[in-house]
Amino acid sequence: MQQRNIFIQSERQQNLYDKAGRLAEQLYKRRKQADDDASLPLENLADLRREKYLSLTLPKSYGGEELSLYEFLLIQEKLAEGDGATALSIGWHLGVIKELSEDELWDKKTFNYLAQEVGKNQKLVNRAATEPATGSPTRGGIPETTAIMDGDHYIVNGRKTFTTMAQVLDFYIVTAFIKDKDAVGSFLIPKETAGLSVNKTWDTLGMRGTGSDDLILENVKVPSQFLVEVNDKPRKPGPKGWLLHIPACYLGIATAARNDVIEFAKNFQPNSLKTPISEVEHVRQKVGEIDLKLLQARHFMYSVAEKWDKFPDKRKELAGELGAVKVVATNSANEVVDLVMRIVGGRGLAKAMPFEQYYRDVRAGLHNPPMDDMVIQSLARNAFSS
Repeated sequence: MQQRNIFIQSERQQNLYDKAGRLAEQLYKRRKQADDDASLPLENLADLRREKYLSLTLPKSYGGEELSLYEFLLIQEKLAEGDGATALSIGWHLGVIKELSEDELWDKKTFNYLAQEVGKNQKLVNRAATEPATGSPTRGGIPETTAIMDGDHYIVNGRKTFTTMAQVLDFYIVTAFIKDKDAVGSFLIPKETAGLSVNKTWDTLGMRGTGSDDLILENVKVPSQFLVEVNDKPRKPGPKGWLLHIPACYLGIATAARNDVIEFAKNFQPNSLKTPISEVEHVRQKVGEIDLKLLQARHFMYSVAEKWDKFPDKRKELAGELGAVKVVATNSANEVVDLVMRIVGGRGLAKAMPFEQYYRDVRAGLHNPPMDDMVIQSLARNAFSS
């Protein structure tokens, strides 16, 4: 039995949630295909484009819905019930668009170009920042990808790992060390640019459907106007509310596992029992624990999102809470799916059942930014500095 979503507050939110629900039903049918192929199915993208899902975080002037953070989390959590890997992938795209729209990081002409491509043509974009030697950019490593000025162009060379949706993206936002500026910058590069290629390296335990392959850049010629960001002065990045799409996704996976295990428990009756296992006390105890964990994590997440939306002048104060939401939600999601597996038993490891994929996928959340250790150390620093 599915839980009633107590976090829907308006007719608009209900309509958005219903849209995500329709899409989740379609994505669920291809969840195993995405996992087997280690790529995001083109049919999933077609469904998302048909519903104009890729432009939801754009301003209304570009054909978007200008989603609040709260609304963004509602739809992403629901979408993840269908397929967590597709939801996480699209969450990166929507989050990047939301950040660019709200923080005005680019000059208006370049943003206008990308926004129209997304709004009118439902084009797909993501950042390519992680590298083999530097690991996650959140750790502060300098990219080994280089950009050298050549007339009115830059020549970019390098290799990016964990490039989510690498094979199906329309645009890449690539970080590089810019030699003439002695700074790290980002370039907007269309997929058809000569010298770009994708090396299919993605072969992981979980979240296989994100297709996070390696992006190869070999003498890629990029017009200088497509240098969209330059970080010439080291500065501490501010809190990014849109990154809550990560915990929303993993809570969606955990909720899907919760819903499926309840149906399993209501219909599975071993011959040693006179009733389905849904009547067994220790099973009911575990389901109660599952719902408690989900309620705690979801209330925390949506309360922080509501603060972000209602008090924009206090967003800098929410950095600790944003990180804490991610830690609490992803760890709770793992605990929920572990309880689900204990209810199902050995059958849960069978490929014919959905539970083993939930178990694999949900673990990936522990490795998405921000990492647990960084969040906890930050909370400790704040405690001792006050």
